[in-house]
Amino acid sequence: MSEVIHEVSIVPGDEESEHDGSDLESIASSSTSITASILDYRIENGRTYHRYKDGKYIFPNDARESDRLDHSSPLERADQQHEIFIYTLDGKLGLAPPCKPDSKVSRVLDVGTGTGVWAVDFGDLHPEAEVSLRCFSLVALSLFGVTIRVSNILFLCIQILGIDLSAPQQEFFIGADLYALSVPPNVRFEIDDIEEEWTYSEPFNYIHSRFMNASIENWEEYLKKCYDNIAPGGYLELLENQVDPVSDDGTLPKESSIHKYINLIRSGSKKMGRLFVDVSTLESLLVKAGFVDVELRIFKWPMNGWPKDEKYKKLGLWCHENFSSALEAVCMALLTRVHGWTRDEVDIFLIDVRKDLKNRSFHAYFPIYSVVGRKPEKGEAAASD
Repeated sequence: MSEVIHEVSIVPGDEESEHDGSDLESIASSSTSITASILDYRIENGRTYHRYKDGKYIFPNDARESDRLDHSSPLERADQQHEIFIYTLDGKLGLAPPCKPDSKVSRVLDVGTGTGVWAVDFGDLHPEAEVSLRCFSLVALSLFGVTIRVSNILFLCIQILGIDLSAPQQEFFIGADLYALSVPPNVRFEIDDIEEEWTYSEPFNYIHSRFMNASIENWEEYLKKCYDNIAPGGYLELLENQVDPVSDDGTLPKESSIHKYINLIRSGSKKMGRLFVDVSTLESLLVKAGFVDVELRIFKWPMNGWPKDEKYKKLGLWCHENFSSALEAVCMALLTRVHGWTRDEVDIFLIDVRKDLKNRSFHAYFPIYSVVGRKPEKGEAAASD
């Protein structure tokens, strides 16, 4: 049975302060060998993109994108987007049973691993687990400085294996200081593509998949791969955002620059064969794939600091910083490659989008869906039977 979380009416606060930044303190083919040719990156409109399978992933893999995904420092590792999820889930890494502190799990796969922080955190909490990170996420993966492009990252926490379309950067800057990433001996990275055949030698007890929307060409096929690579009794957890913002009180007009931005992204992704799935269908797709005990929970990420409630206000401020810093990364390749815009046209358009994004008279939020399903034990009927 579906459960809606955060479905309390979020009461709007004062709209006097427009600048969220003033309210928020800084939050800080088989396997392909990494060769010189793969280490090259495509440079376009001042951003760098994957060279491996050039053009397949439309989000950048440069330091600016890494900074958004990983606001880590030598004393504090605080991946911004990861921390937003942790805050949303009340300090948990996930809602599936394997995420409970006292659970024992042997093999874990993290898909769409982002900066790799989730896998590292899970491995720290579950030293008995072998955590694999295979990512077809299109975001830069950065493990305390190592930026691993996620398009298939595989990590192992008893052996963390990182697989992506881009090779990792082994060093990073904070201000004027250079820091080197210390990669644990149980971590290795490979360049691979998750949409190709999965060739794991053993199934996983838990697959964690986060923010893969528009990264997967065929969701039914992807969920079948997950199902086939989970041991009986194991779990799949999906965490995805609904692309379109929602305002319960109708304060976000349909003609807003935010909606125009989303529509351009959606149409551009469609032309590139990267459809945004309607995440409200994921629950039924898991059932169709054979999973049982499927549970859906829906959370709300406010677009900025408009809520009056302190928890939602803080969540909205974090989300605003994350959203605003991601605007160009998400749209630049789509608007220039697919829609034929110039870089200057994109920059001018984003001025209006940023204004709408920080407008506190728009009481909007993005729905975040958590869908958890269990693979039946041997002899237990699958949901699709």
